[in-house]
Amino acid sequence: MVGLLINTLVFAVMFNASQSDIEFEPKQLKNEIQRLTGIINPAAEILNTPNPGYQPNGRFYKYTNTPPLQYAYVGRVFTCRAEGCSVAVISASEPRTEFFDYFILYDSDARILSVRVYNYEATHGQEITAKGWLKQFVGFSGEKELNVGKDIDAIAGATISVHSITEDIAEKTRILIRKR
Repeated sequence: MVGLLINTLVFAVMFNASQSDIEFEPKQLKNEIQRLTGIINPAAEILNTPNPGYQPNGRFYKYTNTPPLQYAYVGRVFTCRAEGCSVAVISASEPRTEFFDYFILYDSDARILSVRVYNYEATHGQEITAKGWLKQFVGFSGEKELNVGKDIDAIAGATISVHSITEDIAEKTRILIRKR
């Protein structure tokens, strides 16, 4: 019981420390906004989600005067290591979870314009950072389910990351639709 409590506390400390490392205005985000809109310094405000406590690993933004871009989500996805995942940790220096940071850009109808992974801190699955693979999400509007292997290409060696980002993109799109 004490061991589980210690492991849970270590995980919580590491989890909270890693949250503060999220770069909410990465250079890649500014570059992608400029590519899509031609605007160098767009005006954005943080958009509160329906339940702000529900989204501790990310933020939604609302942009003005940047057509076709209207919304963005910037956040972190925690994934499991290939050998397994649990709340407990192997040791304080080796958690069983890894993460990547990414952003989604949306138009005024909450349809995806672009997805980019800008910080990949996992040992496997970095193939999901390829722009060509991420283009599969462009146009997604939350009206249907996203199924890996059917709607989204699976990637050998990146199974966990593929499922994690696909589920997160679908969830964040549904949250945005409810909020707008």
